[in-house]
Amino acid sequence: MPFQKVTPEKLSTAVTRQIEKLILRGILRPGERLPSERELAEKLGVSRPSLREAVAELQDKGLLTSRAGAGIFVADVLGSAFSPALIRLFADHDEAVFDYIAFRRDLEGLAAERAARLASDTDLQVVQAVFDKMENAHTKRSAKAEAQLDAEFHMSIIEASHNVVMLHMMRSMFQLLQEGVFYNRQVMFKQRTTRGALLDQHRAINAALQARDGEAARAAVIAHLDYVEKSLADQQKADRNEAIALQRFQHEQSR
Repeated sequence: MPFQKVTPEKLSTAVTRQIEKLILRGILRPGERLPSERELAEKLGVSRPSLREAVAELQDKGLLTSRAGAGIFVADVLGSAFSPALIRLFADHDEAVFDYIAFRRDLEGLAAERAARLASDTDLQVVQAVFDKMENAHTKRSAKAEAQLDAEFHMSIIEASHNVVMLHMMRSMFQLLQEGVFYNRQVMFKQRTTRGALLDQHRAINAALQARDGEAARAAVIAHLDYVEKSLADQQKADRNEAIALQRFQHEQSR
């Protein structure tokens, strides 16, 4: 017979599985510090030896990492999404920027549509909370905070779509966006791109999601990223025109 005796799961195995799921679902994020050993053991209701065994296993799997004198952290598992050579290649060639925007437009449009249909009420409260922070940062004219919240807003939609593969793939992409590998919001502002216009576009996305209108949410995401693409393309053209104008000016000065 193909049956085997059922054996109780080891406490350390249960702890391992719980932490793995928190990382998989994007609740525990790369670089996030875990509570102290005593506090975490109390939260999980296990002994410290069982917790140590689970942490050691997760470290062996490359999901957790320890820092001397600082504690245990979620490993930067996103860092392996792209090799350093490929990241440099992205940064050195403009076509990667527009391919990135096209990729985001397709994936985020789908994610917004899924979120409108699958998100829980709490998911939508998170999206709303991030947007509220964006509005607050806008009134304070904090460009850095706005850029950070821009990425967080889009990630909250990905999270609300409840697809863990899409979540981790897009989180790695946003990490590169925040590092300025693909483009910087300041570049768009040179091309009459107003902070208010970007905020209005995010407002339209949020409104469609809160109304659970998947079609409108997808359309709002596409419109937003079309605008970003055009702004960046216009700025690249302006930069090329300025370079030519500068050559003409220098030549005229030398005559």
